[in-house]
Amino acid sequence: MKEESLISLDDIKNYYSNAIKSHGASAKGVDWNGEEGQILRYKQLLKIIREKNSFSLLDYGCGYGAIINILRNLGKEFKYFGLDISEAMIEAAKRLHGQEEDINFIQTESISFCCDFVIASGVFNVKLDSSSASWESYIENRLDSFDANSNFGFAFNCLSNYSDTSLQEDKLFYADPKVFFDLCKNKYSQNVALLHDYGLYEFTILVYR
Repeated sequence: MKEESLISLDDIKNYYSNAIKSHGASAKGVDWNGEEGQILRYKQLLKIIREKNSFSLLDYGCGYGAIINILRNLGKEFKYFGLDISEAMIEAAKRLHGQEEDINFIQTESISFCCDFVIASGVFNVKLDSSSASWESYIENRLDSFDANSNFGFAFNCLSNYSDTSLQEDKLFYADPKVFFDLCKNKYSQNVALLHDYGLYEFTILVYR
């Protein structure tokens, strides 16, 4: 899958910065249609933690930190690191959660430390003018980083190419779940789950150590 390619993230950073500035700390502010779907996505991703009651979590593309309240409702002990390329997103996240214990936000595109788990929600959806081939390469590079910086596993979601063709948008990337399941199974772990059964036009992949 991997091809040598360069992806400029400046336009994508501006895309999300404009969304949070226009809609505030809300589902629309991170380019989701509504809060119900946003929460459902996080619940799929958090299946990666299984029965662990204490863990560290790196939320890649954290937005304004919406997952934090969901984590708290699980009643578990956790240390949270939110990473996002958008300064506006990080500023919104810090306004909401910046004074809370064991909550950290960093504006960056690269991961430089390990956590027990890495998750990414919606990060791979908006490709704008990038070609599908170069965007696939970008995703694989990010998954390499998730794998290298997670102790127990990582999880991510993508829009599915099983989505209704008439409803697909050129700026978005619709992934083949079979391709990414095969990649994760062959490259990262023998313990991989593909979830494509939760009522949204997307899928979630869980990669366990």
